[in-house]
Amino acid sequence: MWNGDILELFKSGGFTLGFIVFLSLVAVTIALERAVSLWHFLDRAQELGETVGRCLRRGAWAEARSACERSRSPVADLFLLGFEHHGRSSDERLKTAVERERQRISLDLRRWMWLLGTIGASSPFVGLLGTVWGTMRALQEIGLQSKTGIEVVGPGIGEALITTAFGILVGLEAILFYNGFQSKLHRVALELKHLTDEFLESLADAAPAAPAPAPAPLAAEDTAASPAPGLAPAAASREG
Repeated sequence: MWNGDILELFKSGGFTLGFIVFLSLVAVTIALERAVSLWHFLDRAQELGETVGRCLRRGAWAEARSACERSRSPVADLFLLGFEHHGRSSDERLKTAVERERQRISLDLRRWMWLLGTIGASSPFVGLLGTVWGTMRALQEIGLQSKTGIEVVGPGIGEALITTAFGILVGLEAILFYNGFQSKLHRVALELKHLTDEFLESLADAAPAAPAPAPAPLAAEDTAASPAPGLAPAAASREG
């Protein structure tokens, strides 16, 4: 049984407790990595979107591209892709390329979320496995020593209780992280969709109007070669 010593705690918990602690460290690492990735993501994206929109309304295309190239926001890649396709592709292909880049950014933001959800769902079952294993140890000790008592069944029961408790705690930890990030990512996805739509509208409004085709000039040779009406019959009558 655990008497307050950390080493004794892990010894009582056995292998299953060590694995649960490992899952907890993985969940905390993923949470920290995603928190750093999402830190000020919306602020930088919205600031870049406003800068690009102002530049396009003034017709400063070069300044808008320069702002995207200097920005560290992942949305800058989306805007640069739109600039590259503008004027070279049809409107439908432009929208498709920008939408595909937006989906790629959204998927990148959701990286490792599946693992966080898996840890939250499976950790209690790992703790339950420890419970079964500890109970089996306790029953085995009873059979080997042919007697009962806390000194016989204590280690096995201790492992069962400790791993069950830690499995539930790690599962709650991972689920809280997962739900918190899911809520944040849902908001980020909506804001990213709005930024994409506003960028496409700004591109369409700032696009220079195509000049109307000038009428084709009459060829001088055709004008000189065509006889005036009435001259040809007159010449024929003089020859007759």
